[in-house]
Amino acid sequence: MKEENGKDSIAYPSADSERFDEQQELPSSDYMLSHCLYFTVSRFARQMDKLAEEAFAAIELPPSYAYLMITLNDHAGISQKELCEKLTIAPSTSTRFIDKLVGRNLVERKADGKQIMLCLTEEGKALCQKIYQSLEAIYLRHAEILEQSHSKQLITLLHEASELMKKHDI
Repeated sequence: MKEENGKDSIAYPSADSERFDEQQELPSSDYMLSHCLYFTVSRFARQMDKLAEEAFAAIELPPSYAYLMITLNDHAGISQKELCEKLTIAPSTSTRFIDKLVGRNLVERKADGKQIMLCLTEEGKALCQKIYQSLEAIYLRHAEILEQSHSKQLITLLHEASELMKKHDI
């Protein structure tokens, strides 16, 4: 199938249409690699990871840990369950992150009856300023590459899409 411009085109199946079948001409891999949301988002995430790792190299903290730390900075005494909900991460992931941050004396666990609450240590609070500087560096770099208006639009669209997926328990 070709579009007017000579490029491959494909009619993606809708909920009420037939799925790809053996009778249908299948799109090329080049077309799928540039029109597949899953592939495109994954590719973009790897590119953003590279920017983030460069921005966080100086403070020797993986970027994924930064969001946990700034969340604890804003919500001192939060439970691990609440933290997982805010960050949309699995409890096993948060446990691994928290254990490493406790080991670096950046986070502490405090017993509150039967619950364990999470807080930043003084050292963790002090690191938050550098975390925000690193996050700003990421933003400035991708805004430079993508142009600021495109960058803001992409952030908004991806956040809205993520919220829609969340409503469907995905």
